[in-house]
Amino acid sequence: MSGACLLVGASVLMLGATEFDLRWTHSVEHTEWWETWQVEGRALRLIRAAVKGSGAGMDPGEGAKLRDGWWVWQVDLPPQEELLLAASGATGAGWKLCDMAGCRELGAQPGQPLRIAPCPAD
Repeated sequence: MSGACLLVGASVLMLGATEFDLRWTHSVEHTEWWETWQVEGRALRLIRAAVKGSGAGMDPGEGAKLRDGWWVWQVDLPPQEELLLAASGATGAGWKLCDMAGCRELGAQPGQPLRIAPCPAD
């Protein structure tokens, strides 16, 4: 499978595959959450999500199954042109963007939302 290119803020990030995970800790419940996204041309599709608990607006999605302490479910949303990640500074850490090469921390400091989008086609 070929890789993909993402614009992350003002940086370009080359992925080893077309899928990546976003991981973070919920700012109120302090519970772990992750989502798996796929780059599809000029859009991003959320394909899977998981949460290690529930409460405060983070209930597991429809059809969620408990696996190794995580509620995991398939997501059926239309493709998104971009993701805007809010960096509140209230979680003690930022977001982690992970692919087959490893994880990178994003938005660790409070500030403006961080934009993630597929790179424009050549």
